[in-house]
Order: sequence, then structure tokens, then C-alpha cells
Amino acid sequence: MRKLLILDTVALLAAVLIICLVAGCVGVKTYTDSGQTINIGVGQEFVIALGSNPTTGYGWQESYDETMLELVEKTYEEQAEEEGVVGAGGVEYFRFHALEAGETEITLVYKRAWEEEFLAQKVFTVNIE
Repeated sequence: MRKLLILDTVALLAAVLIICLVAGCVGVKTYTDSGQTINIGVGQEFVIALGSNPTTGYGWQESYDETMLELVEKTYEEQAEEEGVVGAGGVEYFRFHALEAGETEITLVYKRAWEEEFLAQKVFTVNIE
């Protein structure tokens, strides 16, 4: 189980790096740990990347203060599947643009759109200078 977690983490980081290089977001910092404060300047962008598996019906749903942040893009990238693995997951990316100085939060819940209960919740604190 621990070996699988380490492999998933390495795969997530590799996927983030590849996507950033391909998408041209070099210089845009990517965050995966909700325990870390995101420090950003007004007018700058950042990305939140979280593991996801939409083949199960689950996905990350975001909520945030639209006066302080703009969601520029929400994308999903499948991980390369191993032979014989069906329904492997990938990474959801949320690209935000900072609009106004201050402190705010982004809350992401991992749930099915048609259900009230969620499997996981991540809260990112954003300090915009």
C-alpha cells in the first residue's frame, strides 16, 4: 500500500511537470498540499493539482470568492495507464488568477455531483499581495 502511495505521488508530480511544460505555464507555481499557504501577487496566476478518478463519478468541485480570484481553467489529465489496468485515475488542474489583495480560501470537495456527501475536502489559504 505504501509503495502504491509513493508511486502515485511520483506519478502526480511527473504529470504536473509535464503539463506545465506542455501548457507553457513555466513560472506558474503548482500546489498540491492544502496545508501550505499560497502567497501570490495581484495579477499573477497559480495552479492547484489534485488526484482524481472521474470514471468513478467523483471529481473535485471548487468554491471560492469570485471577487478575489478568477478560475481561468479547469482541466483533467489522465495518467498513463499500465497494461491491464482499467479505470486508472489522473489529475485535475485548477488555474486561478488573483484579482484583489487580501486573504481568501479555496475549498475543494471530492464528490459526485448528484450526491450531498463528499469523500474528501481540501482548503487552500491564499494570501494575495
